[in-house]
Amino acid sequence: MARAPALAAPARAAPNHPPPPPPAAVREHLLCIPDWCPPCRKFTPVLAKCYEDAYKAKGMEIVFVSSDKDQASFDEYYGEQPWAAIPFANREAAKELGSKFKVQGIPTLVIIDGEGNTINADGRDAVASDPAGDNFPWVPPTKEEKAAQVLKALGDDIVGAAGDKPIALYFSAHWCPPCRGFTPKLAQMYADGLKENLEVVFVSSDKDQASFDTYAGEQPWPSLAFDKRAAAEALSSACGVEGLPTLVLLDKAGNVVTADGRAKVMGDQKGETIAAGGWAPKPFNDVNDCPDGLNEFQCLVALGADESMWAAVEAVAEEQCTAVGGDCEALEMRFFKAREGGVEGQLRQLTGLPRDANRLILIDIPDNGAFYECEEEASIFAGGGKASVEEFLAGVKDGKVPRKQFKQPEQHGHSHGPGGTCGHDHGH
Repeated sequence: MARAPALAAPARAAPNHPPPPPPAAVREHLLCIPDWCPPCRKFTPVLAKCYEDAYKAKGMEIVFVSSDKDQASFDEYYGEQPWAAIPFANREAAKELGSKFKVQGIPTLVIIDGEGNTINADGRDAVASDPAGDNFPWVPPTKEEKAAQVLKALGDDIVGAAGDKPIALYFSAHWCPPCRGFTPKLAQMYADGLKENLEVVFVSSDKDQASFDTYAGEQPWPSLAFDKRAAAEALSSACGVEGLPTLVLLDKAGNVVTADGRAKVMGDQKGETIAAGGWAPKPFNDVNDCPDGLNEFQCLVALGADESMWAAVEAVAEEQCTAVGGDCEALEMRFFKAREGGVEGQLRQLTGLPRDANRLILIDIPDNGAFYECEEEASIFAGGGKASVEEFLAGVKDGKVPRKQFKQPEQHGHSHGPGGTCGHDHGH
C-alpha cells in the first residue's frame, strides 16, 4: 500500500515541537485527529501524558491532523501538544488523511506502520486500556483469537446451554428507551418460535445490580451475570457495539456473523433462515434495513423503486464480492437499493433529488459528504444494465462525473434500525 501522502510531506514545527520523523524512520506511527471539540479537549491531555510518560520511549511518533477552523485556533491548540503536526495550511492533506482512514468522528487515533498501513483504527480504546503502552503497537487479535475471546467471555455454562443453536448477544440496558421498546418485541418473537433456532443472551449495560435484576427479569433468555463487567466489556469491544440495543449473531466458533441482528430478526422473526446463512452479510442490501457501512465507505445506491436498476447494481455487487473470495467485509465499496423509507428519505434530502426520481448515485460521506449522480434515466438498466453501472463507476474514478456536495441536513434525530439507538461508550 502506498504511504499516506501527508505523512511523507514535511510539516511545520511549532516552537518547542519536534519536526515529524521521516515515515520510514520508525516502525510505527500514530495519527491523531482531534480538534476544538470538547471530547478532544478531554482526551488530548490524557494522550499527552501517556506520550511523555511511556509512549515516546517506546518509539511512538504522533502527528496532529487538525480540523480547526482557522490558523489562530490551530496555533493555540497545537501549543498544548508535544508532537508534530500537519501544517494548518495543508488542508488538502488533512482531507486526504481523513478520507483514507475513514474518520467519522473526533478525536480519532489511528495506529499505522512506517508504510502507512493501518495497524489499529481504534487507538483511543488502546490508550484507555493500556496507558503504559505495554501492548504497543496494539495489533488487533486475529479473527480466530477474537472468536476464542468471545467464547471465553461468555463462559462454558452459557455456551454449553445453547447446545446446537447459534447464540445472539443482546446488548441492552434498562435506562435506554429504545431498548425498553425493542425488548418486548424480541421476547414475543422468542416465545413464538425464535428460541427454536437461536439462543439469545442478555449482555447488560445497566448501571447497578438492582436495575440489571429488574430488566433481566423481563427477558426470557439467559443473561451474562452483572458482576462480569470485564467480560461484558470484552464482548462489546469484540462485537464493535456502538449503540443500544444491538443484537449480534455469533456462529458456533464465536465469530460475528452480523451485528445487525435487529434488522435481520424483524425480517425473519422465527430465525428460520439462520441455518442457511440468511442472516449473513450480503453484498447488496436495502439501505433502510441494513445501512452498515454507509458512513464509512463509498456506497453505490440505486435510489428509487426501479427493479432493473436494483438488479444491475446487485450484479456488480455480486461480481465484486466473488472477486474478494465472497468476503463482504473486504469490499472497498458498499452496494444498496433505496426503496421508500427512512434512510432513503435522508439521502434524498442530502442530495436534493426529488421524491419520484429513480437515480443511480455514488455517495462518499468520508469525503466530506460528496456524491456523484448518474444523469442517465433508470430505463438504461433494463435488459442487463450491469455494463451501464460499470461505465458510471469508471466515470467517477476517471473524474468524468462531476463531484457534488451534500446539502446541509435539517436537525432531526437519527434512527438506525427499529426504535432508534442509545449511545454506547466503551471506555471514553
